[in-house]
Order: sequence, then structure tokens, then C-alpha cells
Amino acid sequence: MRSHPVLLAPLLLVLAITEAPAGATESSGRRVAHDQERGNCLACHRMPADPGAETNADLGPTLENIRRRYPDRADLRQRIWDARAFNPDTIMPPYGRHRILTEEEIDQVVDYIHGL
Repeated sequence: MRSHPVLLAPLLLVLAITEAPAGATESSGRRVAHDQERGNCLACHRMPADPGAETNADLGPTLENIRRRYPDRADLRQRIWDARAFNPDTIMPPYGRHRILTEEEIDQVVDYIHGL
């Protein structure tokens, strides 16, 4: 019995959506972080490990060696969620608390930044 290509197409589409390639979350996080209307991280932070992250910003700390600085991903995530928990005078927007980003977008940004 031969498989019909029209019947296989929906199955392949489902597999493509659910089986995201390695680095897909990091790539999504990069898009959110660089998007001027979403994360807009480049407005304040330099990211020297990402050659496509061009900015002259210096308002926030440089985002490098993040895995070493924040080995606990939950700590990094909390800083993105609401940095005021660590520094009440911060100018960093509370991305989660004010629903600037979704939970999923914050997780994607954490994956991206944690890899810098």
C-alpha cells in the first residue's frame, strides 16, 4: 500500500511545528530581544557575542558572560520579569509584571541571553 502525498502533508506540517530544530527558541528570543516594539534590549544593552546586535547603548550592563553571571536561569528570568525586585531604582521595564512580553517570549529571551 502506497502513502498518498496529500494525506501526508498535514502530518508533516504538525511534525514541523512540534519538532522545533535546536536553537529555534534562541532564535525566537533573539527576534524578541532585537525587536524595537517588543523586547528592545538593544536600546540599553550591548551584546558583544552577537555580531548582529549593533548598538551604541550603554544605559544597562553589557550582556556578556551571562551564563557565568547568572548560572540560575530563574534568577535571570526574574530580572527580566521585574528587575525592581533586585533594584528598586532600575530603569529597566518590568517586562512580565506589566505584560510587555508574554511568558513564552520572556522564556525565549532568557534562552537567547543565557547563551551570550
